[in-house]
Amino acid sequence: MMSCTLSADHRSVDGAKGASFLKVFKGLIEDPLTMLL
Repeated sequence: MMSCTLSADHRSVDGAKGASFLKVFKGLIEDPLTMLL
């Protein structure tokens, strides 16, 4: 089990972009072999 938190200033980063980044990050952490392919 791992928790990850992203903190960003909404004046410079859109919250949707941050959520999208965390979704991709979660996918890579759950299946690290995808980083090699």
